[in-house]
Amino acid sequence: MDDRLASIDLGSNTFRLSIGRIVRQGGGAQLYTEDRLRELIALAEGLDDHQRIRPATVAQAIEALQRFGERLRGFDPANVRAVATNTFRVARNAAEIIPEAERALGFPIEIISGQEEARLIYLGVIQDLPPSDDRRLVIDIGGGSTEFIIGQRAKPLQLASLQLGCTIWTKQFFPGGRITKARMLRAVVAARSTIEPISRPYRHLGWQQAYGSSGTAKGLLAVLVENGFSQHGITLDGMQRLSAALIQAGRVRLQDWAGLKAERAPVLAGGLAIMMAAFLELGIENMGAGDGALRVGVLHDLLGRDSHHDQRDETVRLVGLRHQVDAQQAEHVRQLALVFFDQLNLDTAQPQGAELRKALGWTAALHEAGLAIARNHYHKHSAYILEHADMPGFSHDDQQLLAFLALGQQGKLAKLRAYAPTRDEWLALCCLRLAVLLLRRREARDALPIHLQAQDQHITLTVPEGWLEDHPLSCFLLKGETDIWRKAGFTLELAEQPSASD
Repeated sequence: MDDRLASIDLGSNTFRLSIGRIVRQGGGAQLYTEDRLRELIALAEGLDDHQRIRPATVAQAIEALQRFGERLRGFDPANVRAVATNTFRVARNAAEIIPEAERALGFPIEIISGQEEARLIYLGVIQDLPPSDDRRLVIDIGGGSTEFIIGQRAKPLQLASLQLGCTIWTKQFFPGGRITKARMLRAVVAARSTIEPISRPYRHLGWQQAYGSSGTAKGLLAVLVENGFSQHGITLDGMQRLSAALIQAGRVRLQDWAGLKAERAPVLAGGLAIMMAAFLELGIENMGAGDGALRVGVLHDLLGRDSHHDQRDETVRLVGLRHQVDAQQAEHVRQLALVFFDQLNLDTAQPQGAELRKALGWTAALHEAGLAIARNHYHKHSAYILEHADMPGFSHDDQQLLAFLALGQQGKLAKLRAYAPTRDEWLALCCLRLAVLLLRRREARDALPIHLQAQDQHITLTVPEGWLEDHPLSCFLLKGETDIWRKAGFTLELAEQPSASD
């Protein structure tokens, strides 16, 4: 099993095992998640008044590690890393527990420092983010501690691990699950006081993008968005509205909140108070959710990979090889789609525009991946692959965008409404559809004398005079496109450009 790596994250709320498979090809290496196990242990909640983990919680933890150990039998110890976090750092009986835990797991367990935990969290989060020279703030609210990291590319620049977590904060400030205005205020003020010592250096260094990792951030984002408190990302206004609603209700009831998972409900109030405090103290305006986490960072730390390149390019190449994509045709489609995209003059100076252009190129490179399954409805198979395949470096949102483009490359557009695409995403899809249509003969063509423009919902495709008459199949297909786009709320006009002699 030398091509397998395993990470074990013994967190304050949850134990997680992740197994990654190394694929080496062409001098590069990719890590594909092969298996995951997860056990809700709630170690932090199991601490007694003397900061000792209670025997019942220890027994639960040992049983979980025995199950993990069975899954890891046969693994080279050099390929396994088990890390224990804040609760083991503060538990006075940790030294007594660790030997028994190691016997159950079958591998050494390392109680890592808060700084090391922060470093590994950052390494895990950036694996699923597009490469950027921007500085990024990552906040990971765990059960017993919260990590704050500012980094640039693969390098963390500022690391801190503070003693505040959703489990201990809920236990301390919301006993019995009761939420009042006074309790919420005390919880936020106490969290701000804990964060305040790092506020000045973090604000001074600054960042351009903020991400929250771990279950707290993802849980908050789901509740805020699905209950209409926020349209995009985590915002202070959205959290304050959620806080007011929780205070009015008096407690967290699972059935009251769309998007709230059962395991998150007991610690929602504490996590919310900490996140609001972070926004207030550090001046955060908006935060997205990072898909990576500590366990991902541990795997990539084991791999020792260099993250200075966009690993998604390598992933796309390997997916193409796996599904036997016609590389020459894919490259022709990719080049033409990007020519059309550039003609539209969309704002690629901003990260969102640049990422959309990349997504178009990646989808074009894999638009025929579904042919490996069946010719009929291959675009549906391609979309399924791009949305559900294990694609290192791609976040869930990345893969949904690729799936939208792949699914929409042919056929009617009504099926795409569920993706709620933006105008620019519709236009990117138009570029891909036109490229696929015009290269249907699967022959290399010189630069096509065609120009694409868009203003509001009106798209114009300009061709030289007589071109449509000389290309009857393309003419027939393009006229069909005009009907398809009209039903989607756009107008697609075919215009002929008179020759210079006229």
